[in-house]
Amino acid sequence: MIGIIENLSNLAIYLIQTLGYWGIFIAMTLESACIPFPSEITMTFAGFVVYERTTNMTLLGITLVATFANLFGSLIAYTVGLKGGRPLLEKYGKYVLISHNKLVNADKWFERYGYEAVLISRLLPGIRTFISLPAGIAHMDIKKFVIYTFLGSLPWCFALAYLGFLLGPHWELIKTYFHILDIIVAIGILAVIGYIIYKYKYKSMKK
Repeated sequence: MIGIIENLSNLAIYLIQTLGYWGIFIAMTLESACIPFPSEITMTFAGFVVYERTTNMTLLGITLVATFANLFGSLIAYTVGLKGGRPLLEKYGKYVLISHNKLVNADKWFERYGYEAVLISRLLPGIRTFISLPAGIAHMDIKKFVIYTFLGSLPWCFALAYLGFLLGPHWELIKTYFHILDIIVAIGILAVIGYIIYKYKYKSMKK
């Protein structure tokens, strides 16, 4: 499995080097369509490319491209869940590295948190890639799915891209620690969101 992830990481880097924005779109679409292209590698390398200033790509540009790619790939997975249902995924999921355990974890997360799971899970390792499947199986309202997916993907894509930009030539360190990076970035984003909600409620109570 480690070898497969490493090869996919190298492919994601190659796509960005050769196709620029389109490479980011392809890699991030595949990740959200349940093909395990590590977004940690895709987006931090994209941020590094922006740091190098060898292309016309910008932080805002790569963030938006990646976010829309996440939405597009998630809609593909949502449609698979909607049309094929659980039996199709159980039968053929293994051919695209969708294991039974991953499906079970995504199902449990969706059952526990409902529609909000689509928003929150975009920041969580092991869940964000597969949450679209149970959303489709449950026939989640498509408008809410699109909005929650976009809003959940945007901070994740930006945080990783900005980190790659800050690390500059040292971005490859992420290859070794990207699973830990998942947790750190997720905690950071959730902390910011929590602080904003707290400030909003505090101001409302004072009024």
